Amino acid sequence: MARRRPAARLDRIVRRVSRVRELGLLVVLLAIVVIVTIQVPRFFSLGNFSEILLSVSIIAIIAVGQTLVILTRNVDLSVGSIVGISAYIVADLLKQHPQTSVLLVILLGCALGLGLGAINGLLVAAGRVPAIVTTLGTLYIYRGIDFLIARGKQISAYDVPESFLNLATTKILGVPLLIIFAAAIALIFAFLLRYTRQGRQLYAIGSNPDAARLVGIHNNVLIFGAFLICGLLAGFAGVLWAARFATIDARAATSEELLVIAAVVVGGVNIFGGSGTVLGAVLGAIVLGTIDNSLTLLKLSQFWLQAIYGVAIIVAVTTDALITRRIQKALISRRQR
Repeated sequence: MARRRPAARLDRIVRRVSRVRELGLLVVLLAIVVIVTIQVPRFFSLGNFSEILLSVSIIAIIAVGQTLVILTRNVDLSVGSIVGISAYIVADLLKQHPQTSVLLVILLGCALGLGLGAINGLLVAAGRVPAIVTTLGTLYIYRGIDFLIARGKQISAYDVPESFLNLATTKILGVPLLIIFAAAIALIFAFLLRYTRQGRQLYAIGSNPDAARLVGIHNNVLIFGAFLICGLLAGFAGVLWAARFATIDARAATSEELLVIAAVVVGGVNIFGGSGTVLGAVLGAIVLGTIDNSLTLLKLSQFWLQAIYGVAIIVAVTTDALITRRIQKALISRRQR
């Protein structure tokens, strides 16, 4: 029992910290809304809020998968390339065979992402290659394959059927389908992380891999699974990317992985693993999307957007490092007492 108490106490502390971080993000979001609305009244409109959510929907879907990976003390830098290659391949298929079922196209994109994610997972979990090295390499490999397949060609909205483009334009009860997809995926994985044994084990691996292994958790299997799901969601996001932006070439979603990682760490997912929530990551994506929208309405240079993203990442990671050290020191001092 004595051994379980520190772990349980750590779990409670981590949950409280996550709630505080998410509450802080809500305060920041509210402050942005108030300040920008004073400057540009049309910012505070249902249409603009819908546009913000629409713009971050795809990022939020990828961020869900990235959250699973980061919780295990890993990172997937190849998600942007997976989105890009999936987007081009499904769009090219529809150009060549316009009668192809939209459902079949979605399944193809998911299968592509699943396969590419499996390669990442095998190299990290079975090959024991550091995730940052593995996925940095596959980032360029997958993008290179994309360029090889595209051969400089571009696919436009006129080349794909209207039924496919409807994925991005269809509304259900006034809510765009993209937003519904993102919300459903976020809620499903939030539930799985919170209430399933595998979800709790992902947190255990990130908190202390050695201790998790000692209590019988199959670290490598779960890490492989995290990369698998991350690739699957990136592949699905690639299909939605093609439907939303229509004009696709080999550069689609370039550098998108940086925005995804920014959303995740700003949303309170500890880059060192073991803490954070899917809903926090989605909230991080919404905050960054709101900042982007605000700068556009205020007619400010996009340089500020890049600078804000950089500062946000540094502040979030530094905060996580300080919190982690304090928690560890507090637990060590209590054990000694």
